[in-house]
Amino acid sequence: MTLKQALGCARGILAGNNIEDALLECELLLRHALKISRTRLYLDLDHELSPKQEEAFWRLVERRLNDEPTAYITGHREFYGLDFYVDPRALIPRPESELLVETALGLAQNHPLFTIAEIGTGCGAIAISLALSLPETKIYATDISAAALEVALVNCQKHGVIDRVHLLQGDMLDPVPEPVDLIIANLPYVKQSELAPMSPARFEPLLALDGGSNGTERIRQLCRQVDSKLPPGGFLLLEIGQGQRRAVTAFLHTIFPHGEIEVVPDLSGIDRVISLSPIASKHELANAQPSQL
Repeated sequence: MTLKQALGCARGILAGNNIEDALLECELLLRHALKISRTRLYLDLDHELSPKQEEAFWRLVERRLNDEPTAYITGHREFYGLDFYVDPRALIPRPESELLVETALGLAQNHPLFTIAEIGTGCGAIAISLALSLPETKIYATDISAAALEVALVNCQKHGVIDRVHLLQGDMLDPVPEPVDLIIANLPYVKQSELAPMSPARFEPLLALDGGSNGTERIRQLCRQVDSKLPPGGFLLLEIGQGQRRAVTAFLHTIFPHGEIEVVPDLSGIDRVISLSPIASKHELANAQPSQL
């Protein structure tokens, strides 16, 4: 069997099992089995697979048919044009989360961001992407999972930012040692009722997916803490799930009634990122003089 034949056969099998982007997935699996680049793959399409190579490839295809994510099979995931190591200790970064990075970099063009705290960093993709684009910025990257931080450490070392991305274990903002100019977070926002035991998500850490009964419990938890670590002129960026815009913005308005809130849609038109500039907090307003309001 040639590489071309293997790709075509595997593509048909994956597509027949409702796996999206079947050709891309097959490419990734075959390249991983053969340890070759995409360029080499397409230069060698007429090359015959050895029996050992063929067996290794079909073992990977079988794992994919059992819903194991390709990123975990290969140990790699591209995010914001960068290659990240991933394994089941941390959530696989999603393309829609690149909007968080883009929005943060947009803010940095007009507002100095000397310090950033990324909450729930997982494999470190967001924090590292920001560190590489903002070389003068100190970044704290927190996660409640020590195992996830082990993955993030591998990626910090891989991308040479270990001196600027400070990995901290703890819940939400608790381990962040100082106020920061930007708090950025892609927290769990999947409803518990949507976490079916046999869904593909079962391979990923539940802690990184479970957003509680309504999907926004962890987001609300962070919002309650923001006031302690965000100075005047600071920003909060949150990734949210489909249909969560109204609930999250309403909750933010109760905490920051005079804050400026913007919602940014992703490429599919889904409201994905909420940006908050907290002009004054509820606590500050309560203690302000009438002439200051």
